[in-house]
Parts: sequence; structure tokens; C-alpha cells
Amino acid sequence: MAGLTAAAVAAVGFLAYQASANAPDSVAVPSAHASGSASARPSSPKPAPPVDPLTVPADSGTGARVVYALAQRRVWIVDDQEKALRTFLVMPSAVSPPPGVYQVTSRSGTIKGSDGVPIEHVVRFADVDDVSVGFSAAQDGSMNAPDPTSKTGGVRMKRPDGNALWTFATVGAAVVVVP
Repeated sequence: MAGLTAAAVAAVGFLAYQASANAPDSVAVPSAHASGSASARPSSPKPAPPVDPLTVPADSGTGARVVYALAQRRVWIVDDQEKALRTFLVMPSAVSPPPGVYQVTSRSGTIKGSDGVPIEHVVRFADVDDVSVGFSAAQDGSMNAPDPTSKTGGVRMKRPDGNALWTFATVGAAVVVVP
């Protein structure tokens, strides 16, 4: 009986490790069985605490806004109470705007993207080198990496995220781009 229990505990531990290693956007959590004694191993510098993807970047201003973090490839929809209503990953365009504060300048319900892909819920907020930059969702749900040699400005997201952004980001809404 003890052998079966040990095997079951080992199997559950392995499956939990596998699930945490393969989970998207997840953060590893230290084991509850980690020893706190000094004799267990020499002390080493503690790694920086993991960043919670739900936490709105500190340098993104205040008030209701859309925050686009270039390095994280992530967007937050933030209400006027500083609460993230939604956050999601995006596929950046070949042309990205520099960090700064922008406003939604125009929107289109359904059009063909500059890469030829039918898109919906286009929310434009910047112009860089004669390229209009905006958020959109491909109607086929794709989020393919753009051709780096073409000058496209579509920041792609999944359709449900595009629907949420479309509802929130009307003309004049603030869009803050952070590094």
C-alpha cells in the first residue's frame, strides 16, 4: 500500500510540474517543501519577483486608457479607476510606434489589412513613416508574425480581444505605448 501511495504522489508531482512548465503566461511558484534552513545550501541572490501579467505597467499614465507594452507584446484595457479590465498578448506589426501617449484617430469595422488579410475592429492610433498603426483582429483568427520587409502597421490580436478593444477604444481614447 505504501508503494502505491508513493507512486501516486510522484505521478501527481510530475504532472503538476509538467503543467506549470507548459502553461502560457504562467509564473513558476516555489515549492511548499523548500527548506528554509541555512545548512540546506549556500545563500544566493534572490531572483527578482515575477511580474504579474495583470499588473498595468507603472509608467503608463493614469485614467482610462489602452496600454501597449512593446517588449511584452501585451495590451491592457484600463478603466478610470486604474483597474485592468482585460489584458492579452498581441502580435506586433512590422512598424511600431515609439513609446508615448496617443489617441485613437479612426476606426474601421471590417477592411482588408495592408498585408492583404481581411481584418475587423481596426482601431488606429499612430502614424509612423507614412504607415498607419492600429490594433486589429484577423477574421480567420490568425496572429501570424508580419513580414519584416513590408511596412505594415497592424497589431494583431485574437477576435475576442479585438471585440473588447473595439468596445472600449472609441475615437479620442488614450493609447499609451511603453517600451
